[in-house]
Amino acid sequence: MTDITKLTNETINRGGVLAIFYFDLHATSKDMLQQLGAGFIQKLLSEQGVVTALGEIDEPIEAQAKASEGGNAEGTEKKMLSTTIEVKILVKSFADLARICAVYSPFSVEILRPSEIKLPLDKAHELLTNISTTTFAYKKHIVERLSTKEELENYKKVIQQKMELGKKLLEKKDGADKK
Repeated sequence: MTDITKLTNETINRGGVLAIFYFDLHATSKDMLQQLGAGFIQKLLSEQGVVTALGEIDEPIEAQAKASEGGNAEGTEKKMLSTTIEVKILVKSFADLARICAVYSPFSVEILRPSEIKLPLDKAHELLTNISTTTFAYKKHIVERLSTKEELENYKKVIQQKMELGKKLLEKKDGADKK
C-alpha cells in the first residue's frame, strides 16, 4: 500500500472526504493560466482541514472576449484562454469540504469516498455556521462596496443590533445549560 493510499484510508476512516473539484480559469496567455492554476492549488493546500490536494490543468482553449467582457477598448476583441482545473482533494471532514466549496465556488464537485456521509449534530451545526459565516462575509463585502455612506451607517446599526441580540441569546442559552 502506498503512503498516499494509507493516508487517504486513515483520513476517511476518521471522517475525512476525498473529492474532486472542478474550476474554470481564464487568462490572456498559457503561462499566466499555468501560474494562476499552480498558485490556486497552493492556496487550496494551505486551507484549514486540507490534508492533501493534487491538481491537473487541462489544455487551454482560445476564446474571444468583447470589450465589455474584458477586451481592450470599446468595440475591440481580446484573445482569452480558458481552461479547467481538476483538483483531487482530501479533507479532514465534510464541514471542511463544504467550507472550501463556499469560499472557492467550484463549478462542480464529485465526492469519491466515502460512499455515505454521516453527520453528527455538532458537525451539522459547524457546517451550517461555516456556510452562514461565509455568506455573511460576501454580503458584507457587497454592501460595503455598493452602499452610500448613509446606507452603510444604517447597515452597521443593524449589525450592531444583531450582535446584541446574539449576545442575549448566548446568555439565555448559558443560563439554561446551567440549570
